[in-house]
Amino acid sequence: MKLVTDTGIVFVREMRPVIRDPFSLIFSLGQPLVFLALFGPLLTGVPGMEQAAGGSVWQWFVPGILIMIGLFGTSMSGANLLWEMQTGAHERLLVTPLNRAALLVGRALKEIAPLVVQAAIIVVCVMPFGFRLYPLGALAGMLLLAVFGVGIGALSYALAIAAKNREWLFYGVQQTLLFPLLILSGMMLPLESGPGWLRALSNFNPLTYIVDAERALFAGDFSQPSVWQGALAAAVLAAVGLAVGIRSMRGSSG
Repeated sequence: MKLVTDTGIVFVREMRPVIRDPFSLIFSLGQPLVFLALFGPLLTGVPGMEQAAGGSVWQWFVPGILIMIGLFGTSMSGANLLWEMQTGAHERLLVTPLNRAALLVGRALKEIAPLVVQAAIIVVCVMPFGFRLYPLGALAGMLLLAVFGVGIGALSYALAIAAKNREWLFYGVQQTLLFPLLILSGMMLPLESGPGWLRALSNFNPLTYIVDAERALFAGDFSQPSVWQGALAAAVLAAVGLAVGIRSMRGSSG
């Protein structure tokens, strides 16, 4: 019960700046909206795109953009913890009676709220352009997105703790992993028309399965094997992220 209570305390603490400054959420939507407006229309001329999209480019592209929001946003969440460590705020938290696991779990759960809100705004924005909403599938897709966000966020916090006093290391590792994960997941372009070695590498990328699951869910199709495969990949990612993050937090010295 103490873990649950402490997690709630940390969650509320982390959510206060978000609630007080909601414009930061809107401002962070600039990049995905640019991708939707400028990159999305180009996909109609990509060979094999119509077949991969099942007739609707937006139905294929939007779920990939939602995962991109989660990947970009939550992978940077550790930067806030870096700042707290530099200012001494994190060290002061460590000497409180708060459970150290709760310090990580509460922060990781905080990533869910802005991520889901941003995803909902994106979906509403593209509906007038032909994106069809399947409410049950969209709800399941949001849940999958939230689990994914918790895992990436927890790993980002763990990286921040490991990169203490070496800010360059955090950004170096984050940027090095970010774009290969994005490209090899097929978020932006279908991998079916790519070379064999690229498709082979994508099989080792957990985001590939999560992106495919999001596309199936937002199309209202729960029967696709990609749904349970993506759910399993997201669950494993969240479990590994929380385990690594909690271990790092327990070993943190501020």
